[in-house]
Amino acid sequence: MPDLTSNDKMATKPMLPLIISMAVPPLCSMFMQYSYNFVDCMFVSWLSEDALTAVSLSFPITTLMVALSIWIGVGINVLIARYLGKRDQDMANNIVTQGIVLSSVFGAILVIILLIIIKPYFMAFVDDPKIYDLCLQYMYICAFFQLPSMVHIAIQKIIQGTGNMLAPMWFQIAGVVLNLILDPVLIFGLGPFPKMGVRGAALSTLLGYTFSMVLAFYVLLCTKQKVKMKTKGFRIDLRIFREIYVIGFPSFIMNALGAFMVTFANIFLIVYSTTAVAFFGAYFKAQQMIVMTVNGLIQGCIPIMSFNFGAKNGQRLQQAFRYGTIVAVVMMGAGALILSLFPSGVLHIFNASDEMLSFGIPALRIMALSYVFNGIATMFASYMQSTGRVRYSIVTNLLRQLVILLPTMWVLTSLIGMSGVWFSFIIAEVLTCLYCLFIYRRHPLDLLSVQ
Repeated sequence: MPDLTSNDKMATKPMLPLIISMAVPPLCSMFMQYSYNFVDCMFVSWLSEDALTAVSLSFPITTLMVALSIWIGVGINVLIARYLGKRDQDMANNIVTQGIVLSSVFGAILVIILLIIIKPYFMAFVDDPKIYDLCLQYMYICAFFQLPSMVHIAIQKIIQGTGNMLAPMWFQIAGVVLNLILDPVLIFGLGPFPKMGVRGAALSTLLGYTFSMVLAFYVLLCTKQKVKMKTKGFRIDLRIFREIYVIGFPSFIMNALGAFMVTFANIFLIVYSTTAVAFFGAYFKAQQMIVMTVNGLIQGCIPIMSFNFGAKNGQRLQQAFRYGTIVAVVMMGAGALILSLFPSGVLHIFNASDEMLSFGIPALRIMALSYVFNGIATMFASYMQSTGRVRYSIVTNLLRQLVILLPTMWVLTSLIGMSGVWFSFIIAEVLTCLYCLFIYRRHPLDLLSVQ
């Protein structure tokens, strides 16, 4: 057995360079992940506004599909890093096989469920028969990307759990590049290919995810990695399945709540104008570009914290949390500064009207004030997730985007109108941050006394 304490970079490398080296590749991967829907929207918008509307209406479903994949992937990631920290190579290899089996079976089940619920979902939200038909054309194909998405993200997190952040980035990029090439070819029927419209956009997305999955299996099985699939004596372990679900659930909450939050915010904003809804959609795309940077940081910090938690190295565990929090604050602060200094420029990217600029510029500056608190709370949730205290991580994410946010929106919009939506984000993030500070001081981790 190799001496992980002396040889593994997660146990020995200086913390700040380690965090940066671990965070940059997943940041690129997450940017690529986010680009699937963006690229589809860009090309489909050249077909017609109805086609763009159909793909946009599918965004909450595809977001939830990716969130489900990340749920399983992060659970596998944390367990592998933890057992490597304990120097239990056999158990780490067992987690690899259990995770791939779980992601494959769960992904197949979800495809069936999606095919069943697609029609009633769009019937509830779409009145226009033409747009409804386009939604079905797009999603009946997209539903099938759940399986390759879940499997390739599981393998991505398996490899990241060992500290190798570069290989997952490359097979993620490969899938996005294929999608980018096939989108115009299949949508508009270039060369020998027939014009498929929105079906072409969906098919190119499916093929992109499938290509990433094939490459992911190749990297795991045919290249040298610190873990491998355990086949000898393997048997399904439902206890491990449960651990994967429980540990990864906060990441699902964090990724899925964004889609729900946008829906609820739009319910409040539609009362004032459709322009307000359009503004919030534009803002959310800009905000996601900033939040993705912190999510990349988190994906780099989680395996470091999980490894050192498993290794009972309290000093490095705390270093990872503190440095990660500082970097998160700097990143979110930089994003807030950009929105505050250049709100008009940001909105003009989305062809903002004068009406949108009139309330959008102050709205951006108000919501940007919440970003630093967002970074602190998100890092705290990841710290709790990495150290096995999952319930605190779940509560933190629910407070930020649901439990505090929605009642605050309701009260403030009743008192001060549309501006209440913007101010509610500040209140929710500040109160959540105070909750995190209270829990951190009230419930210190016993491991910290073990040096």
